[in-house]
Amino acid sequence: MVRRAVPREDGRRPTTIRDVAAHAGVSVATVSRILSGTYPSAPATRSKVMRAVRELDYVANANARGLAGASSRSVAIIVNSVVSPHYAHVAQGVQTQAALEGKLCIVGTTGGDPEREFATVQLMRQEQAECVILVGNVVNDADYRERMGEYARALALAGSQLVLCGRPALGPGVPALVVEYDNTAGAYAVTSHLLSAGHRRILFLGRRDGHTTQDSRVAGYRDALADHRVPHDPRLEVEGTMERHEGYRMVRERLGAGPADFTAIFACNDLIAAGARRALREHGLRVPDDISMVGFDDLPTAADIDLTTVHVPHEELGRTAVRLALERRRDASGMTGHVMLGTHIVVRESVRTLRGAGGPTP
Repeated sequence: MVRRAVPREDGRRPTTIRDVAAHAGVSVATVSRILSGTYPSAPATRSKVMRAVRELDYVANANARGLAGASSRSVAIIVNSVVSPHYAHVAQGVQTQAALEGKLCIVGTTGGDPEREFATVQLMRQEQAECVILVGNVVNDADYRERMGEYARALALAGSQLVLCGRPALGPGVPALVVEYDNTAGAYAVTSHLLSAGHRRILFLGRRDGHTTQDSRVAGYRDALADHRVPHDPRLEVEGTMERHEGYRMVRERLGAGPADFTAIFACNDLIAAGARRALREHGLRVPDDISMVGFDDLPTAADIDLTTVHVPHEELGRTAVRLALERRRDASGMTGHVMLGTHIVVRESVRTLRGAGGPTP
């Protein structure tokens, strides 16, 4: 795509990609590839180019000129994967609301790579999307918050709005909307459901320290144990990603090391639960006769295997993200920056009540 130099109102020549390249001390091709997200991982080079972009206000000015002459008609959603049912349902909500608003929907994927996420946000900024919606799990450390905060400010300068969907806020003063659901309360409720059925040895599948979704769910699990005066045993928390094959792996390895030392499983999501159920069956264990199980998300898979789980309002998340972002653009003064949607348990037939429910040990 060729950028045409448009005179600025103050009479000064607009910044070009050549100016950015000269300022950063790299080639024009390198700048182009970094801004389009196709440059190989080279943090030092990327940092120099992005610093030059900020200092020269290159993309912000280009987008502001474009928005001044034409109304953008697109919203963007960036997800880890379009294969995961969780992301697919949120994306469907974004698409539905975008259509009602007369907007086109652009979808980008990152594969869980934060560098690809940054590059995709930059690309959506260049494409003048009215809002950029980030969905799903992320390592929300200080470096990530600082860098994404810069992108949020750049989007705002370009007339766009960053929305964090199912993620925590980036910090005070960052121009980003937050639309999330109560992971911790949902995990607390479903763990309490198991505890009320008499289970005291509850295996948590899918802990992954530093990742926002898993951290909030394991926090709810631990809070429920504490409130029911059940000692927390770190050995009952198993690390793994939120995929079906990981659920199978975690349970297979656990049972391969010896007999089950748990009476129930809290799978961090329904995909993990499905994989865990397969591993249990291979070891001759039935749900719920031998091992009780709960999940999280209430995806179609949960109903297929009769799984008690936590319902997440996936499509409402997507619809709310679009609606709030567009309303913020129309009337910034009347909008809140943070919306928390509720969750609730869907009780099916995957939990068995133990004899003497409520005692210290089953």
